[in-house]
Amino acid sequence: MKQVRPKKNLGQHFLTDLSIAKRIADTVDVCPNLPVLEVGPGMGVLTQFLAEKPRPLRVVEIDSESVAYLREKYGWDVSSDLSPLPSQLLPQIIDGDFLRMDLHKLFGGQQFVLTGNYPYDISSQIFFKMLDNRDLIPCCTGMIQHEVALRMAAQPGSKQYGILSVLIQAWYDVEYLFTVEPSVFNPPPKVQSAVIRMMRNQVTKLGCDEDLFKRVVKTTFNQRRKMLRVSLRQLLPADAPFFALHADLLTRRPEQLSIPEFVQLTNYISDAL
Repeated sequence: MKQVRPKKNLGQHFLTDLSIAKRIADTVDVCPNLPVLEVGPGMGVLTQFLAEKPRPLRVVEIDSESVAYLREKYGWDVSSDLSPLPSQLLPQIIDGDFLRMDLHKLFGGQQFVLTGNYPYDISSQIFFKMLDNRDLIPCCTGMIQHEVALRMAAQPGSKQYGILSVLIQAWYDVEYLFTVEPSVFNPPPKVQSAVIRMMRNQVTKLGCDEDLFKRVVKTTFNQRRKMLRVSLRQLLPADAPFFALHADLLTRRPEQLSIPEFVQLTNYISDAL
């Protein structure tokens, strides 16, 4: 059977090491009773191990060549809609774009585990979509670029701590599991990869305006070397009483703030607005 040609425009790097594929598949076992959605199955190296687990499995693939390969090799059903899964526990391929999907229709509104060997160029977009659907996704695992994984798991005070760290850790506990070398991919990427696992924490409400929280985090980290009193002038006039009232806090830089402190800062700004 003809192999799928990796496409640069889709960020495809196909994993070839079966032992690593099985290790990634086993990361979903932390939520054993939930269905699974895999993003970007490619030629099914990860999918084949996910399919061994006794739970519903859907895979979403935007590459028509990969869809045809999976259908021919494994005989899995292909669908372009999100109708309910048939009763049998056979994987179903969704021919479509994950970023455009209504995730509430995937498993009839049921929670599910998100996993995959995520394309490097859209991994952040995938995780922002996860955040928007966090009540549906109590667990997310998979492989991403090493540098992105470090940022997601970073703690305050580190160089990697940034927008992704704060926005994801506000809702998820992030665990860096293991590093994957470029040599186990076709074609080999120019960087290392890493496998991560994210579990929903106990937070149901941040205790602040969530849209403003995201705006504050992005505004401050876009000038991460500046003190908060400088970067926050994009949100408030320089002569606003806010700057005098919170002078001590505003001499700090964004990477020094914990998530509760960002929540507190957001509330201060909300009052000032």
